[in-house]
Order: sequence, then structure tokens, then C-alpha cells
Amino acid sequence: LAAVMGREFGENAVPILAEREHIRLTGFAGLPTYNRATAHMQYLFVNGRPVKDRLLTGSVRGAYQDFLARNRHPAVALFLDLAANQVDVNVHPAKTEVRFRDPALIRAMIVGALRASLTQAGHRASTTVAEDALKAFRPAGTITGKTSGRGSFPLPAAPAYAGGFSDSARAAVDTLQGNFTEIGGHSTPFVEQTPAEGHTAPHMDNNVNGANYPLGLARAQLHETYIVAQTQDGLVIVDQHAAHERLVYERMKKALAEKGIARQILLMPEVVEIDEAAADKLAAHVESLAELGFVIERFGPGAILVRETPALIGEVDVQALVRDLADELISMGQPFSLKEKLEEFCGTLACHTSVRAGRRLNGEEMNALLRDMEATPHAGQCNHGRPTYVELKLAEIEKLFGRR
Repeated sequence: LAAVMGREFGENAVPILAEREHIRLTGFAGLPTYNRATAHMQYLFVNGRPVKDRLLTGSVRGAYQDFLARNRHPAVALFLDLAANQVDVNVHPAKTEVRFRDPALIRAMIVGALRASLTQAGHRASTTVAEDALKAFRPAGTITGKTSGRGSFPLPAAPAYAGGFSDSARAAVDTLQGNFTEIGGHSTPFVEQTPAEGHTAPHMDNNVNGANYPLGLARAQLHETYIVAQTQDGLVIVDQHAAHERLVYERMKKALAEKGIARQILLMPEVVEIDEAAADKLAAHVESLAELGFVIERFGPGAILVRETPALIGEVDVQALVRDLADELISMGQPFSLKEKLEEFCGTLACHTSVRAGRRLNGEEMNALLRDMEATPHAGQCNHGRPTYVELKLAEIEKLFGRR
């Protein structure tokens, strides 16, 4: 797969393996932070045949719904094998689309397998995050030169401020120079300062290199937004708001799973008129919908009475929601849209209740955030698919300075 989809996919993909009722799913799926602007890096096979199937692509999108913005797409290669009598391959002239006998089982299997593998990846972020960060510091036009003692390293093709460096690198230098403190007519970039009141320096313990911690030990906070931590073989820069947003979101999902979803009673129960087949489908899932906070009952032929809705989603278009749920139950057998609405609201709430950028943290708070990230699945990206941290290895930093 790496030979076809690229080395970066091989470095940033997790294995997929699931079996259920004589159906087998294998393949690899990219980490959420390794995403694309289109779905061109999604390869799906059924019994060895490549297909473009809406159920399969929708299942992949649903599995990543917690981790990616709507305009970003994951990279996956999935192989589904099942008995020939469980799938109809003759629904499209080119045989690129298929129809499954049990579409709900297929979707549940794909979503469950993808999410389980992404959970096992823990707080891991893709290697491309660090590579993109390092590229910003490298000259835009470079040649390879020789030095007397260190071998080869990049040399600017032109003087540094004559267009040789990238715009991002030049902006970084300008920012640093602008922050220098003028003392006695000399530029002094490093001025030792004592911690402000109520702002303690990061706690230093015997584990000075952060050897026991994947995300290291906090050493500083920059611009009251970014935490700099030292690891055993490099450094980590954490976006405190994005990281805490992910932690809050995961706690909210766990609480919902353990305590259930609070409901709000409608002042006036609402009657929704739909066709008889759709009403029958909804009536057959009364209990599962109630677990999601949506309480309904039959109200004569072709009608559903809605008494309660999930408190989390606030005011909702009951008519539209009932029809969407009915359509999903008919086509897929599960009310996915309601679950996704709840998850979307939790993500929005987590964003507004997390530690904001611009808040000063002391050493204990910074290290506590790092330890929580290490223990929380999916902590490598926020709810919108952006990375929560960048890890730079010491070897890569040394290359920037020509030390390797």
C-alpha cells in the first residue's frame, strides 16, 4: 500500500482487522491528522473488486466524524470479504456499486473497526505534522554544500534577506527580532525573568529529560497559548486550547455513555405525518431512540407523536429530524443522524468550555495537561482535525543548524 499510496501513508496508517458473522474487514487507515482535501485517497474493495459505494464511503466518513472538519477527508484502503449471496454486484453497469443484504451490519462493522484502531493509536499524531513544521524553517531555495568538519548541509542560494528564505521563515525571524529587548543599545534576545505572581515555573523533577513521558515535561509557556515540553530525544509544542478541547470532548462522550442522555419534554407534543412504512420503522426502534433522548410513539396511521427530545441539542426542527431518522432507518437500519447531532453538539460545547488561548498556566497545570493527553485516545488532534501538538526530534533540529 505504501508503494501505491506513498511513503507517508505507510508511516501514518494503522491496521484494520475485524470479523463478524462470516464477514471479514482488513486494511489500513490513516491517522486523522494525515488527511486530504478530497476523498481521492480512499480505496475500497469488496471481494477483491474495487468499488465506489455510497454506503462504504459514508461509513468511513462517519467513523472519522469525531476527528475531522467537514471539508477534510481521511486516507484509507479497506478490503471487505463476504459470501457472494450477501452482496449484489449487478446494480451498476460497470459493477462499481454494490448492494448489501444487511447494510446496517456492514456500516456498523466499518465504523466500529475504524474507531477501535484509531483509539488504539492513542495520542499519536502523524509524522507529516513535524515535517511541515520543519519545512517552515528551511530556506526556500537551498543547495547542498560541503564544510570542513560536518559534511553537507543546506546553504542559502541567495543572501538571507534577498529572497532566499521562505515567507514563513522570514516572518518567524521578524517576530523574534521584534521581541528582543533593547538594553544599552544592544539587542538582547534572552532576558532572565522571575515568574509573575501566581505563575510558577514548570516543576522540575528527577526525570529531567522527560524519559518516562511520551510528551515530555513542560519547560515554558509561550504567548500564553503554547506549551513547550522537553522529551528524551526532542521537544514538543502543544496548543493548549486544542488539546484541552479534545480532552473535554472525550470526557463528555464517556459521561454520556455512562449516565445516559438528558431529555427535555416538549410543552406541546408534536405530531409528524409520514408514510406508513416509515412510521413502522420508527415504531420498531422506540427503545433505541429513547436511549438517545428521543421519545416517540405511534399516533394513528402514518403519524408519529414526539414527546421528548435530547436536551443537549436544544431547539430542533422536530419535523425534519423525524423524517431524517425515518429515511436512515429504511436505508441503513440505524438512526445515525441523531447520534451525529449529539456528538457535534458535544464538540461545540467542548470548544467553548476548554482552556482558552491566552490563559496563563503554571507548571503543574501544564504537566497535568500533558499527562491527560497521554492517557486520552485521539488526543493528537482537536475535534476539527487540527493537530494538538508538534513533536520535533533532536536529530531533525540538529540538521537545521548543520550539526548533522
